Amino acid sequence: MNTIPGDVIASAVRALLAAARFAEATALLDAAGAAEHPALVLARIEVTLARDWHHGEVSAAEPLHAARAVIERAGDAEAAWMLDFLSLKRDYNERLLSPSDDRTQEELVGLAGTLRDTAPDPRCRGWAEFYLGVIADNFTGRRDTAPAHYRHALAAAARHGDDLLVFETLRHLGDHAHDDGDQMLAREQWERSARHAARAGYVAGALSQQLLLAVLARDRGDEPGAVFLAGEVARWTGAIGARRTEALATGFLAGVDPTRPPFDSGRPAEARSHD
Repeated sequence: MNTIPGDVIASAVRALLAAARFAEATALLDAAGAAEHPALVLARIEVTLARDWHHGEVSAAEPLHAARAVIERAGDAEAAWMLDFLSLKRDYNERLLSPSDDRTQEELVGLAGTLRDTAPDPRCRGWAEFYLGVIADNFTGRRDTAPAHYRHALAAAARHGDDLLVFETLRHLGDHAHDDGDQMLAREQWERSARHAARAGYVAGALSQQLLLAVLARDRGDEPGAVFLAGEVARWTGAIGARRTEALATGFLAGVDPTRPPFDSGRPAEARSHD
Protein backbone atom coordinates (compact mmCIF):
# COMPACT_ATOMS: atom_id res chain seq x y z
CA MET A 1 0.00 0.00 0.00
CA ASN A 2 1.32 3.45 -0.92
CA THR A 3 2.12 5.86 1.89
CA ILE A 4 1.13 9.50 1.57
CA PRO A 5 4.26 11.69 1.82
CA GLY A 6 4.59 13.68 5.02
CA ASP A 7 4.86 16.97 3.14
CA VAL A 8 1.51 16.30 1.47
CA ILE A 9 -0.15 15.57 4.80
CA ALA A 10 1.39 18.71 6.30
CA SER A 11 -0.02 20.77 3.42
CA ALA A 12 -3.49 19.30 4.01
CA VAL A 13 -3.18 20.11 7.71
CA ARG A 14 -2.42 23.76 6.88
CA ALA A 15 -5.48 23.91 4.63
CA LEU A 16 -7.62 22.67 7.53
CA LEU A 17 -6.03 25.25 9.83
CA ALA A 18 -6.87 28.03 7.38
CA ALA A 19 -10.50 26.95 7.62
CA ALA A 20 -10.27 26.91 11.45
CA ARG A 21 -10.80 23.12 11.47
CA PHE A 22 -8.43 22.47 14.37
CA ALA A 23 -9.92 19.16 15.52
CA GLU A 24 -9.81 17.76 11.99
CA ALA A 25 -6.21 18.89 11.54
CA THR A 26 -5.22 17.16 14.77
CA ALA A 27 -7.11 14.00 13.78
CA LEU A 28 -5.31 13.90 10.44
CA LEU A 29 -1.93 14.17 12.15
CA ASP A 30 -2.89 11.48 14.66
CA ALA A 31 -3.92 9.17 11.83
CA ALA A 32 -0.70 9.86 9.93
CA GLY A 33 1.56 8.89 12.81
CA ALA A 34 5.18 9.35 11.68
CA ALA A 35 6.23 11.07 14.90
CA GLU A 36 9.79 11.39 13.60
CA HIS A 37 8.91 13.13 10.32
CA PRO A 38 10.06 16.79 10.54
CA ALA A 39 7.21 18.15 8.37
CA LEU A 40 4.58 16.46 10.53
CA VAL A 41 6.24 17.53 13.76
CA LEU A 42 6.21 21.12 12.53
CA ALA A 43 2.60 20.81 11.35
CA ARG A 44 1.50 19.70 14.82
CA ILE A 45 3.12 22.80 16.33
CA GLU A 46 1.37 24.96 13.72
CA VAL A 47 -1.96 23.45 14.81
CA THR A 48 -1.28 24.38 18.42
CA LEU A 49 -0.19 27.92 17.58
CA ALA A 50 -3.16 28.56 15.30
CA ARG A 51 -5.66 27.21 17.81
CA ASP A 52 -4.10 29.20 20.63
CA TRP A 53 -4.13 32.41 18.60
CA HIS A 54 -7.79 32.20 17.70
CA HIS A 55 -8.74 31.21 21.24
CA GLY A 56 -6.58 33.87 22.89
CA GLU A 57 -4.42 31.30 24.69
CA VAL A 58 -0.73 30.37 24.95
CA SER A 59 0.35 26.73 25.25
CA ALA A 60 3.49 25.47 26.93
CA ALA A 61 6.76 25.57 25.01
CA GLU A 62 7.72 21.93 25.68
CA PRO A 63 6.47 20.60 22.29
CA LEU A 64 8.91 22.95 20.60
CA HIS A 65 11.78 21.45 22.57
CA ALA A 66 10.68 17.92 21.67
CA ALA A 67 10.40 18.91 18.01
CA ARG A 68 13.95 20.27 18.04
CA ALA A 69 15.30 16.87 19.03
CA VAL A 70 13.43 15.21 16.14
CA ILE A 71 14.67 17.77 13.61
CA GLU A 72 18.25 17.59 14.85
CA ARG A 73 18.20 13.81 14.42
CA ALA A 74 16.91 14.27 10.87
CA GLY A 75 19.61 16.84 10.07
CA ASP A 76 17.07 19.00 8.20
CA ALA A 77 18.41 22.59 8.09
CA GLU A 78 15.27 24.06 6.52
CA ALA A 79 13.06 22.40 9.12
CA ALA A 80 15.36 23.77 11.83
CA TRP A 81 14.85 27.31 10.47
CA MET A 82 11.09 26.77 10.40
CA LEU A 83 11.12 25.56 13.99
CA ASP A 84 12.95 28.72 15.03
CA PHE A 85 10.35 30.73 13.13
CA LEU A 86 7.51 28.94 14.91
CA SER A 87 9.29 29.62 18.21
CA LEU A 88 9.31 33.31 17.31
CA LYS A 89 5.58 33.17 16.56
CA ARG A 90 4.89 31.56 19.91
CA ASP A 91 7.06 34.05 21.81
CA TYR A 92 5.43 36.97 19.99
CA ASN A 93 1.94 35.64 20.74
CA GLU A 94 2.82 35.07 24.38
CA ARG A 95 4.14 38.59 24.82
CA LEU A 96 1.06 40.01 23.11
CA LEU A 97 -1.50 37.89 24.97
CA SER A 98 0.18 37.35 28.34
CA PRO A 99 1.31 40.33 30.46
CA SER A 100 3.48 37.95 32.50
CA ASP A 101 5.72 36.98 29.59
CA ASP A 102 9.36 37.81 30.35
CA ARG A 103 10.70 37.65 26.79
CA THR A 104 12.25 41.06 26.13
CA GLN A 105 11.56 43.03 23.01
CA GLU A 106 15.28 43.00 22.24
CA GLU A 107 15.24 39.20 22.21
CA LEU A 108 12.30 39.18 19.82
CA VAL A 109 13.98 41.67 17.50
CA GLY A 110 17.21 39.70 17.65
CA LEU A 111 15.54 36.40 16.82
CA ALA A 112 13.52 37.91 13.96
CA GLY A 113 16.64 39.57 12.57
CA THR A 114 18.58 36.31 12.70
CA LEU A 115 15.73 34.51 10.94
CA ARG A 116 15.74 37.16 8.21
CA ASP A 117 19.48 36.87 7.71
CA THR A 118 19.50 33.05 7.68
CA ALA A 119 16.26 32.43 5.75
CA PRO A 120 16.50 29.50 3.32
CA ASP A 121 14.62 31.37 0.58
CA PRO A 122 13.18 34.84 -0.17
CA ARG A 123 9.66 33.87 0.89
CA CYS A 124 10.87 32.82 4.35
CA ARG A 125 12.88 36.04 4.51
CA GLY A 126 9.65 37.91 3.80
CA TRP A 127 7.96 36.27 6.80
CA ALA A 128 10.85 37.27 9.04
CA GLU A 129 10.58 40.85 7.74
CA PHE A 130 6.87 40.78 8.55
CA TYR A 131 7.59 39.84 12.15
CA LEU A 132 10.17 42.59 12.43
CA GLY A 133 7.31 44.87 11.40
CA VAL A 134 4.76 43.67 13.95
CA ILE A 135 7.36 43.68 16.71
CA ALA A 136 8.15 47.32 15.85
CA ASP A 137 4.42 48.11 15.73
CA ASN A 138 3.54 46.57 19.06
CA PHE A 139 6.56 46.43 21.33
CA THR A 140 9.60 48.58 20.54
CA GLY A 141 8.03 52.04 20.40
CA ARG A 142 9.36 52.45 16.84
CA ARG A 143 6.11 52.09 14.96
CA ASP A 144 7.41 54.40 12.23
CA THR A 145 9.94 51.73 11.18
CA ALA A 146 7.34 49.00 10.66
CA PRO A 147 6.04 49.92 7.16
CA ALA A 148 9.47 49.42 5.58
CA HIS A 149 9.53 45.85 6.90
CA TYR A 150 5.99 45.27 5.61
CA ARG A 151 6.92 46.57 2.16
CA HIS A 152 9.91 44.21 1.98
CA ALA A 153 7.65 41.35 3.06
CA LEU A 154 4.97 42.32 0.55
CA ALA A 155 7.49 42.35 -2.31
CA ALA A 156 8.64 38.84 -1.38
CA ALA A 157 5.06 37.63 -1.05
CA ALA A 158 4.08 39.02 -4.44
CA ARG A 159 7.09 37.44 -6.15
CA HIS A 160 6.43 34.02 -4.67
CA GLY A 161 2.63 33.96 -4.71
CA ASP A 162 2.20 33.74 -0.92
CA ASP A 163 -1.38 34.96 -0.47
CA LEU A 164 -1.23 34.60 3.31
CA LEU A 165 1.79 36.89 3.57
CA VAL A 166 0.17 39.39 1.18
CA PHE A 167 -2.90 39.36 3.43
CA GLU A 168 -0.83 40.05 6.54
CA THR A 169 1.32 42.81 5.07
CA LEU A 170 -1.57 44.69 3.46
CA ARG A 171 -3.56 44.38 6.68
CA HIS A 172 -0.84 46.13 8.62
CA LEU A 173 0.04 48.67 5.94
CA GLY A 174 -3.65 49.56 5.87
CA ASP A 175 -3.55 50.11 9.61
CA HIS A 176 -0.76 52.66 9.14
CA ALA A 177 -2.68 54.38 6.36
CA HIS A 178 -5.73 54.52 8.63
CA ASP A 179 -3.71 56.05 11.47
CA ASP A 180 -2.31 58.60 9.02
CA GLY A 181 -5.85 59.63 8.08
CA ASP A 182 -5.72 58.21 4.55
CA GLN A 183 -9.02 56.34 4.52
CA MET A 184 -8.98 55.75 0.77
CA LEU A 185 -5.61 53.99 0.91
CA ALA A 186 -6.60 52.09 4.05
CA ARG A 187 -9.76 50.84 2.36
CA GLU A 188 -7.90 49.81 -0.79
CA GLN A 189 -5.28 47.91 1.21
CA TRP A 190 -7.76 46.29 3.57
CA GLU A 191 -10.02 45.19 0.71
CA ARG A 192 -7.04 43.67 -1.10
CA SER A 193 -5.97 42.04 2.14
CA ALA A 194 -9.40 40.42 2.52
CA ARG A 195 -9.24 39.14 -1.05
CA HIS A 196 -5.86 37.50 -0.48
CA ALA A 197 -7.05 35.97 2.80
CA ALA A 198 -9.91 34.41 0.85
CA ARG A 199 -7.53 33.19 -1.86
CA ALA A 200 -5.42 31.56 0.84
CA GLY A 201 -8.53 29.90 2.26
CA TYR A 202 -7.98 31.79 5.52
CA VAL A 203 -11.52 32.12 6.80
CA ALA A 204 -10.79 33.89 10.09
CA GLY A 205 -8.42 36.31 8.36
CA ALA A 206 -11.04 37.30 5.79
CA LEU A 207 -13.52 37.90 8.61
CA SER A 208 -11.05 39.97 10.62
CA GLN A 209 -10.63 42.19 7.57
CA GLN A 210 -14.38 42.71 7.35
CA LEU A 211 -14.23 44.08 10.89
CA LEU A 212 -11.61 46.62 9.83
CA LEU A 213 -13.85 47.64 6.94
CA ALA A 214 -16.59 48.14 9.53
CA VAL A 215 -14.20 50.55 11.30
CA LEU A 216 -13.94 52.56 8.10
CA ALA A 217 -17.72 52.56 7.71
CA ARG A 218 -18.07 54.00 11.21
CA ASP A 219 -15.34 56.56 10.47
CA ARG A 220 -17.27 57.90 7.49
CA GLY A 221 -20.54 58.05 9.43
CA ASP A 222 -22.22 54.90 8.12
CA GLU A 223 -23.16 53.48 11.51
CA PRO A 224 -25.89 51.12 10.20
CA GLY A 225 -23.46 49.64 7.70
CA ALA A 226 -20.75 49.33 10.34
CA VAL A 227 -23.09 47.60 12.79
CA PHE A 228 -24.40 45.21 10.15
CA LEU A 229 -20.91 44.22 9.03
CA ALA A 230 -19.58 43.79 12.57
CA GLY A 231 -22.66 41.82 13.53
CA GLU A 232 -22.05 39.37 10.73
CA VAL A 233 -18.38 39.08 11.70
CA ALA A 234 -19.37 38.32 15.30
CA ARG A 235 -21.87 35.70 14.16
CA TRP A 236 -19.54 33.97 11.71
CA THR A 237 -16.45 34.00 13.90
CA GLY A 238 -18.54 32.63 16.75
CA ALA A 239 -19.65 29.80 14.49
CA ILE A 240 -16.07 28.77 13.63
CA GLY A 241 -14.69 29.25 17.14
CA ALA A 242 -12.46 32.26 16.35
CA ARG A 243 -13.09 33.70 19.80
CA ARG A 244 -10.56 36.55 19.66
CA THR A 245 -12.08 38.09 16.54
CA GLU A 246 -15.59 37.43 17.85
CA ALA A 247 -14.71 39.37 21.02
CA LEU A 248 -13.32 42.25 18.96
CA ALA A 249 -16.47 42.36 16.84
CA THR A 250 -18.69 42.27 19.92
CA GLY A 251 -16.62 45.06 21.45
CA PHE A 252 -16.97 47.10 18.27
CA LEU A 253 -20.76 46.77 18.50
CA ALA A 254 -20.48 48.16 22.04
CA GLY A 255 -18.51 51.17 20.76
CA VAL A 256 -14.91 49.98 21.21
CA ASP A 257 -12.49 50.74 18.37
CA PRO A 258 -10.54 47.50 17.69
CA THR A 259 -7.67 49.46 16.15
CA ARG A 260 -6.93 51.18 19.46
CA PRO A 261 -5.47 49.65 22.64
CA PRO A 262 -7.43 49.77 25.91
CA PHE A 263 -6.34 52.87 27.78
CA ASP A 264 -6.10 51.08 31.10
CA SER A 265 -3.99 48.12 30.05
CA GLY A 266 -1.02 49.53 28.17
CA ARG A 267 -1.26 46.61 25.77
CA PRO A 268 -0.93 46.99 22.00
CA ALA A 269 -3.89 47.24 19.65
CA GLU A 270 -5.20 43.77 18.86
CA ALA A 271 -6.06 44.76 15.29
CA ARG A 272 -2.40 45.58 14.68
CA SER A 273 -1.29 42.15 15.79
CA HIS A 274 -0.70 39.09 13.65
CA ASP A 275 -3.89 37.14 12.91
